[in-house]
Amino acid sequence: MRASQFFLATLKEAPQEAELPSHKLMLRGGLIRKLGSGLYSWLPMGMRVLHKVERIVREEMDRAGALEVIMPPVQPAELWQETGRWDLYGPMMLRIKDRAEREFCYAPTAEEVITDIARKELRSYRQLPVNFYQIQTKFRDEIRPRFGVLRAREFSMKDAYSFDADEAGMLRSYQKMFDAYVRIFTRLGLKFRPVAADTGEIGGLASHEFQVLADSGEDQIAYSDASGYAANIEQAEAIAPASPRAAPTEPMRKNPTPGTSTCEGVAKLWNEPLSRTVKAILLYANHRVHMLLIRGDHTLNEVKTGKVHGLKGWRWASDEEILAAADGPAGYLGPVGLDRSKITVVADRTVAAMSDFICGANEKDFHIRGVNWGRDCPEPDIVADIRNVIPGDPSPDGKGTLAIVRGIEVGHVFALGRRYSEAMGATFTAEDGTAKPFEMGCYGIGVTRIVGAAIEQNHDDKGIIWPDPMAPFTVAVIPMGANKSEAVKEAAEKLYAELLAAGIEAFIDDRGERPGVMLADQELVGIPHRVVIGERGLKEGVVEYQHRRDAEATKVPLAQAAAFVKERLAR
Repeated sequence: MRASQFFLATLKEAPQEAELPSHKLMLRGGLIRKLGSGLYSWLPMGMRVLHKVERIVREEMDRAGALEVIMPPVQPAELWQETGRWDLYGPMMLRIKDRAEREFCYAPTAEEVITDIARKELRSYRQLPVNFYQIQTKFRDEIRPRFGVLRAREFSMKDAYSFDADEAGMLRSYQKMFDAYVRIFTRLGLKFRPVAADTGEIGGLASHEFQVLADSGEDQIAYSDASGYAANIEQAEAIAPASPRAAPTEPMRKNPTPGTSTCEGVAKLWNEPLSRTVKAILLYANHRVHMLLIRGDHTLNEVKTGKVHGLKGWRWASDEEILAAADGPAGYLGPVGLDRSKITVVADRTVAAMSDFICGANEKDFHIRGVNWGRDCPEPDIVADIRNVIPGDPSPDGKGTLAIVRGIEVGHVFALGRRYSEAMGATFTAEDGTAKPFEMGCYGIGVTRIVGAAIEQNHDDKGIIWPDPMAPFTVAVIPMGANKSEAVKEAAEKLYAELLAAGIEAFIDDRGERPGVMLADQELVGIPHRVVIGERGLKEGVVEYQHRRDAEATKVPLAQAAAFVKERLAR
């Protein structure tokens, strides 16, 4: 491709609202342009990258036996009402009406539509297993759409749906998709981890996220330093302390802590480690206030909390509810002296194993030290894993300890089971002649999100550094002063033609711009290989090759330049 015939829309500065590197560089590099909040137009440079991602996704989905379809992004409300998700999805769903006042949504996903297809078209076990996929535009009305394509409202997603006759078959389909995803992200040249994850609003028996590792990632991933264990921090289990609770060694004492309502403040005031303190978090669920207790240096895991018996659908307790149940103000609460008929105490596993701990006294400006379960207050009503793991925690698989890294979710696989088929009456005739609901799986990849995640993982202060499989062009040919030197122009054109003849996607900058502009643009858009041709080098019979990650250029004989590039690509 010639720069003179291409739409190269680079910018010197990114708009002020761009925060993450990927957002800034996609705007500066001319990959996208903002249309509205969370809405982006993809320009030619961005489309070349997007098509590279789509091609690899399609090839691996086809290889795994999935069959491509396309479903309408606008879907009737009736289908979503069958599964109960019309109300469950809430304000993230964009709801619209047609001229007859019939309700529709601009779909965030397509489980209902594909299940409707299955119940109409798949009659017999002989038609199973089958897996349908599409690459389609989706819409989710994010509260705060930011970070460019990583948190856009409209995005492109590959979603696939498998249908099997039994659970064993469904798990085989799940594994096929898991393996296909590993191949996809490996071929894209990304550093990633598959991690165990929560099933969330999609539902189902099991799920795994595929996370591209990046310091700017929103998700935290816990992994073992001695095994293959990895899980999203929402899912990672914090196992109970191995040693039994120690016997009390000090009396309980109430002490003043004026104006000090946090564990950090109390620990500093009393010169105690934060790990000796216990903080109380008050929730309301099932018409009752619950006091959740976690160690002062730990954080509450809201996903795990929702899975505790009696806490499904919880919300934060109001000040009035707290006062009525605990008879004390927020910031000074603890398990001592509570009326358990008014409040349920839920202790994290770590807290349940603590002795001589520090907590609130249920009285403003007072805390208690030396508190022990059984002696000073009744044992917790419930003991559960309700905290986030931290680095150094034992791995749940018993091998090594946990470390934490950040990641960007780009894919998710779910073993759905009968969640949708039963809700929608989607059945097939089994081998024994009875009607049975399908066992389903669903599998998503954020196609546009992959582009942003790849940049977050691969960039420097000059611009994007694309992995070769995703790059808009493979090699940039940069002729220095071609408008002044016929020799430079001829050499550049000859090399460009040789690269094209070899099937290499080459980009020649024939705009006649200054050398600094051409080099800056090439580094900004991230073409991974470049060959610079200048008059001084030609006098020596050489050109300069440089990979986007190389610190210095390599001089290569002009006659061997095309062969040298081919050899580098073959590596």
